[in-house]
Formats: sequence, structure tokens, C-alpha cells
Amino acid sequence: MNREWTTVKRRILSSAVLTALALVAGTVGAAPSEAEPLPFISPIFGDSMVLQRGKPNAIWGWSLPGDRVRVEIGDSSATATAGADGRWQTQIQPPPAGGPYTVKISGRQSVELHDVLVGDVWICSGQSNMQFGLAQARNGAEEIKNANHPEIRYFTIRQRVSYSHADVPRGTWKVVSPATLGGGPIGGISAAAYFFARRVQESVHVPIGLIQAAVGGVPAETLASPESLRSVKDFDAGLDEVEQRGQKGGPEYGNYIMHWYDEYDIGTKNGSWADPKLDDSAWKSVQIPGRFGELGAADVPSLLWLRKEITLPETLPQGPARLLLGSVEKMDTTYVNGQQVGASSWVENPRAYFAGRVLTPGRNVIAIRLLKMKPDGGFLNPASDLKLTLGDGTVIPLAGEWRGRVAVDGRPPQPLPMAFENLPSMPGVLYRGMLRPIAPLALTGAIWYQGESNTVRAYQYRRLLPALISGWRQAFGQGDFPFYIVSLPRYLHHRDVPGSDDWAELREAQALTAKTVPHTCVAVTIDTGDPDNIHPPDKKEVGDRLAFCALAEHYGLKVPDSGPTLSSVERLPGAMKLVFDHADGGLVVKGDKPGEFSLAGDDRKFYWADARLQGDAVIVSTASVPDPKAVRYAWQANPEATLFNGVGLPAAPFRTDGWPGVTEGQ
Repeated sequence: MNREWTTVKRRILSSAVLTALALVAGTVGAAPSEAEPLPFISPIFGDSMVLQRGKPNAIWGWSLPGDRVRVEIGDSSATATAGADGRWQTQIQPPPAGGPYTVKISGRQSVELHDVLVGDVWICSGQSNMQFGLAQARNGAEEIKNANHPEIRYFTIRQRVSYSHADVPRGTWKVVSPATLGGGPIGGISAAAYFFARRVQESVHVPIGLIQAAVGGVPAETLASPESLRSVKDFDAGLDEVEQRGQKGGPEYGNYIMHWYDEYDIGTKNGSWADPKLDDSAWKSVQIPGRFGELGAADVPSLLWLRKEITLPETLPQGPARLLLGSVEKMDTTYVNGQQVGASSWVENPRAYFAGRVLTPGRNVIAIRLLKMKPDGGFLNPASDLKLTLGDGTVIPLAGEWRGRVAVDGRPPQPLPMAFENLPSMPGVLYRGMLRPIAPLALTGAIWYQGESNTVRAYQYRRLLPALISGWRQAFGQGDFPFYIVSLPRYLHHRDVPGSDDWAELREAQALTAKTVPHTCVAVTIDTGDPDNIHPPDKKEVGDRLAFCALAEHYGLKVPDSGPTLSSVERLPGAMKLVFDHADGGLVVKGDKPGEFSLAGDDRKFYWADARLQGDAVIVSTASVPDPKAVRYAWQANPEATLFNGVGLPAAPFRTDGWPGVTEGQ
């Protein structure tokens, strides 16, 4: 929890999405509003929804204590009495799959839900690649144009962090059609979930309901139940912090850094140092970019405030104006004329904030709150990269003289935050705010696309992901429902030397979960991805392979759901023989030769190796390792993965050694 995740944050989002998210970063956890009135029926039940077939469905809401509520659908009915807290809940057996049906709920109020279908309900959760909208997927516009699927419905739970149990999910049900789809890169229906649902619905011919609970950039622990995280032990300090914050009341940011600012940043007390009316004449002059020695902040860490006045023409040109600051170490919160225009804690994310809405003719004041952790922290790009561009292309340079003041000298004994992300990162806060409010909704299972934010702690993910699954299953109370996992695709540039890799270890943790946790499956996507974009557009392959898991493992259809899987290893003189299961149609190499295999001997140093197919086996050897003891396949973030089976599914990356990896102990 105390480790800075600089490396992983570089990998979380492409710069375009980072820029979009940066506009709202720092405000993701708003101060709690006055208690919302509890609705007569939870919003997870609504017009155009899908009820789960084949099992009793819990239906609930709130009324006056003692109110007797009746629920009717088809020939079934059930009743409930509101308790002392006003909550009522009943179970009702749904009619046969199909519809549409009308659900009637009557008590002190009467509500009818129209156009309700009965089918299979799937939770779709994770981070931004599960959020990734269909409009941005490959051939997205054409997919949306043809997306007339009235038997697929979706409910997007709006992002919400909570330090205690939230009752009411935020969102509405929509029918999949060209009119309801689309949105930005993280808007609209999830592309991966859409392709999953389409494939399943076409195969089993029942309505499909998708419940999207995904938030970009977040680590897995934010979506896990606090109870399940206690079993992991690693998150106890963070869980205690959340509980203490919840007891105190106040803002629910879902991260540590914003609370730290509230407590220690003197620049936000008794008026903000971002205020353009502030008299900063007593502040010291400082050069940007630079190391801030003029401010007495040469050591680390420090929280600084920086201000600069610029003068703009009396007539501002039309078009978007952008404030460009380059990459910043560690976190900035940037204001123009007292209005926040962006914030980011991802060091390598070049800041590009839209500022046109707050610029005025004449005098303007730019203020930056900067938390730097390193002696050379701050603005990392050349001076020419720091600028304001107006709508007509006019450039106003921003490098040079600014005025500055130290707000917090972070050297001991000054307390520092437990972590520095300015997006939800506290354990359990999204589970409490987004998932717990929909339990115990009747469902079929869940699909999960997450891991990028946990790669530096991949070894921990071996325990974290099973705990998350266990906590969900306990909350929904429907046994070991299916839980299908997307193995991360390729990312970053190919490494020429074999060795250890955190992304490979995260994929291994996902595969180990599928091997040890009942009713789980991994959808391997190692043949997809983009070295320069954490959001590859190849979401159809993702959705289809998740669907193969569901069709084979849950629905019992004879559908191949796995690529070649290592079943045994035989040591040969100067070589290793790898035997595979799931070689449906035989092993296939896509490319000039089998790759990417490496071998190591007792010295544990890996060398690239040659490989040749022999039936359902691969023989691996290299003169560099005359007595091989371990073999690895596709063991890096962006490997040359060429091994497939005859039905076109890729082999998962694997290793035969159990030697300590780079993330063990992190």
C-alpha cells in the first residue's frame, strides 16, 4: 500500500483517455450530499430490464416500516413487509425465459415495470478496458449501425465510492440498439461485454442482461469486498483508514491524497492560493522548469504552489484552448482563474488540459499545486513543451519566471499519504458504492477485465483475485457462479532479452486463479493488443473468447474455449519436450517459426530457444543451455506469441519454473 506505482500508472491509460480523465481527476470522490431519499424499488429494477431465469429473484426497495408490499410477474406473486429500517425484500419465481412481461409492485406506492425480459444476467466489471465503449472498438461505427439486439439489455452503474454500505445504485436499463450505443472511449456500452453478450445470445437464444460496474485505472482491491480483503491481510491498513474516514464523516474521495491535501495543504485554508485575486507579491520568484531550490524545496518531498499571470487579447479566438505542461512528477492540480481545469498523478502522462471555458480577455492567472517526490521532480519536459495554445493556434509560452511558495515540507516528521493516486484506490470503496448495492440480485455470472493497475503487485494478485471472487459469491448468495477472466493482451514494446516480467506474472496469476477456483475460466488474448496503447481496439476477440468460456463451461455446449494448454514436461538430452492439451485440430504456428520460447539451466539465466512441433508437443532447445531445467513461453509484456490450436485459439503464456519473480514481495 505504501509503494509508489509510477510504472504501472504509465501503463493504465492511453494519453487521450488520460487527458479526458484528468479533467475530472481529484473530484472523483465528492463530498457526500444530503441523505438521498430511498426509493420504493431499487433502481436496479426498471423498465426494459432482464430478470434472471431459472431461479428465485430477490426484489427489494424501501417504504414505511410495516408496509406490506406485493410483487407480481406472470402467474407468480410474492409479498414482503418493510422492516424497521424501511427496507423490504422478497423473492419471486420468474416466468419462462423471454417476454416481454410487466412487473407490478404495490404497497403504499404502486409501480409497474414494463418491457421486462427473463433471461441471463451477467456482471461486467474491471477497469478501463471493460469500460471501453463500442464506438471506439475496431469497426465500432459499423458495429453500432447494425446493433439491433432487443434481447440484449444493459445497465451501467455510475461510478461511486463509498466508505460505508451504499444502498442505491445509480443507472438505468437500456435496450441495445443503434440509438442507445456509442459514447466516448469510456462511454456507452462496454465493447467487450457487448461482443460477449451477442455471441452468447446468438448461441443460447435467451435474453441477456449486462450490468456494467467498471472504472478506469483502478486497482482490483477497490472492487473487492472489505471482508474478503481481510483474508488477504495486505490491505488491513487501508481498510482501517477507510473505516476511520467513514466514522468521521466528510468527503468520500476514495483515495488517500485528497484527504492529505485537506489536512495539510495550507494553500487551501482561509482562501485558496488559486484565487486570481490573491496578492502573491511576497512569494519568491522561481524558474519553470527547474528544481525549485529558490523556494527552499530542493529536497523531497514537497508540496508547492506556483502562479503565473498571462495577458490574452481582447478578442479570444474561437476553438479549443489547451494548457500543455508536459509530464509532471508526481502530481499536479491545475487552475485557471481559480477554476480547476485538470489534475493527474500519472507521472508519464503529458498534461493537456482544456482551458477555454475559463479564459478571459486580458489578465489571467494560472495556478498549479505541485506535489513532487524526487529532488529533480516537477516539470520533466523541455521548456518549449510548456505552453498555452489558443483556438487559432496562437502559442503563449509558459516556461520561465513564475511565483512560488512551499505549502508543505514533506520531510519527516511530516506525515505522507499512504498512496498518491488521485482516482479511486482505497480498498473496497467501489465495491461498497457500486456492487454491494445490487446484491443479492439474481444473476448467471460475471466477466472480469482488470489487472493493468496491479501488475507491479502481480504475485499478490494470486491471492487478491480469488478473494475478490469469493467475496462477490458470498454477497450474492448464489453459490459458485461463473467468473470469467480476460488474460491481459500485449502491451509495451518487445524486449529483446528474455527474463522476468511483471505483466507475464500478472497473466500467470490470472491463469492460476482459473486453475484453482471453481467455475472460472481465462480468455487468452495474447495475440491482440497494441504496444503503444493500453486500450487496444480488438474487443471482439475479447468478448468472443469470454463467450466461449461461458458456452463451454456454463451452458454445456461443445465449443472450444481454450488454446493449447501445457499438460506435461519431459526433459530430453539438451532439450525439453512440452506436451499440450486442447490442441483441437493440432498445434499450429502463426508466423515464420514457433516463438517465443526461452530456456534456462541451473544458473537461472534464460536464453532464446528454437522450437519445433512434434504432434501435440513442442521440442525446445538451444546450444546456449546444454542442460535445460526450465522453459518459458511468451514471457514478457509484448511477446511474439505464435502457438495456436487448429480452431484458432492462442496458447497462454506459461513457465515451468517456480523461481521468484520480480513482483514477489511487492
